Amino acid sequence: MPTYDYQCGACNHQWELFQSMNDSPVKSCPKCKKRKAKRLLGLGAGLIFKGTGFYETDYKKKSGSEPKESSSSTDTSKPDKSSTPKKDTKKETKPKKAKAA
Repeated sequence: MPTYDYQCGACNHQWELFQSMNDSPVKSCPKCKKRKAKRLLGLGAGLIFKGTGFYETDYKKKSGSEPKESSSSTDTSKPDKSSTPKKDTKKETKPKKAKAA
């Protein structure tokens, strides 16, 4: 349920009222009791997630300042310059079908 801002046209009293969206706007000022109250246009509040699973830090980018640790002391992802990659020269052989007599 939203909170609405109101202002009295007679005494300039401003207040907030927590009411349903289906409720009709209030007409009477709580301070002077005159029927000059108007609902003000508000910007509204930001979207708030309540409950488990929604945290501000869940989707933040991790800083790249921390170096990644590897399990081995040498980097094996780069190929050694002294060894050249070998190409596979084997040909695939298909079995021959036997003829029916």
